[in-house]
Amino acid sequence: MHAIRQHRFGGPEVLVVEEVPDLEPGAGQARIAVEASGVHLLDTSIRRGEQGPMPLPRLPTIPGREVAGTVDRLGPGVDQDWLGRRVVAHLGPVPGGYAEQAVTKIDNLIRNPDPLSATDAVALVGTGRTARGVLSEAAIGADDVVLIPAAAGGLGWLMVQSALRAGATVIAAAGGATKIKSLKRLNPDLVLDYGEPGWADAIATPPTVVLDGVGGEIGRTALERLAPGGRMIMFGYSSGSPTWLTTEDLLGGSISASWALGPRMAGRPGGIRALAEEAIELGGRGEWRPLTTSYPLAEAARAHRALEERQTLGKVVLVN
Repeated sequence: MHAIRQHRFGGPEVLVVEEVPDLEPGAGQARIAVEASGVHLLDTSIRRGEQGPMPLPRLPTIPGREVAGTVDRLGPGVDQDWLGRRVVAHLGPVPGGYAEQAVTKIDNLIRNPDPLSATDAVALVGTGRTARGVLSEAAIGADDVVLIPAAAGGLGWLMVQSALRAGATVIAAAGGATKIKSLKRLNPDLVLDYGEPGWADAIATPPTVVLDGVGGEIGRTALERLAPGGRMIMFGYSSGSPTWLTTEDLLGGSISASWALGPRMAGRPGGIRALAEEAIELGGRGEWRPLTTSYPLAEAARAHRALEERQTLGKVVLVN
């Protein structure tokens, strides 16, 4: 099979296509003929060798933890009913997704409903489960005004759809004309380009909820626009630094702030697995329509470079 291998830490150029032996599933495992592999921003920091929430892999490694395809081989002790099933899986802490085959435990498999493509499924199994967890924390209702920075990203795109479905007033923000044009397809109440000076001045009604995955100056600006009694739900900092806030911010505006990831998300009923299943179900019903930017598997380096340079829309996916 062909796979993307990494022999050293560094820039996108360290991701190279190689031919490696076919995989054999062990006891309690299945092999997936991979059709689509998810690319996460975390993959880029791991590629650079930066220590973060995931341990750095031993080299050489095959990156990637999100795959969708068809089960084509079973290990000992696995129900034969899985053979030939369309599935999607998050591989967990063990990478190996950027390849034509992936092996994982049966417990990691989620059946992919027929209306959902492999590309859309892989966009939901990781990103979608995170969006579900963040939205559960936010508890958005029809009376809310919701500000969503990075709304043209994989997470933000799903959050805009959910907030609109809840009947909330939605302010979608992103950087650059291409992303702004894309967001208008979802018909939010207001679309803002935070690449423009004074971008937040156009917000007439202070948001009651901010869904912040950007952090930095953009997150801080969003926080300062939050209505009294509002809530700031943080789940990342793609800018490179978390949104800065103090107890004075909380006391002065009677606002709340929470970090939605980690134990808070994993501790929800059913844990992370349940969130992923909910995301796939929403995709199968057509309530969530992921936005994706696809690249051939062999162009993983180009995909990483585009993601780091903020040139992509939605979830980045490698296809076989």
